Amino acid sequence: MRIDRIKLISEMARQNLTVKELAEKACVSRMTVSSVRSGKSVNENSARHIARALGVELDALKEEV
Repeated sequence: MRIDRIKLISEMARQNLTVKELAEKACVSRMTVSSVRSGKSVNENSARHIARALGVELDALKEEV
């Protein structure tokens, strides 16, 4: 699954979150958050954790095909 990197970066900036802070909040590794920010795929479970930590729906972060 791919998360739209621009949407993720924008939401992190809006909430003033660093990669480390989001990783801790989402209970995923910093490497996972960094990978998603650079446009790499992520498993659905990690994507859900990231969306939940940001307080947004997963669909709002998904990359549009």
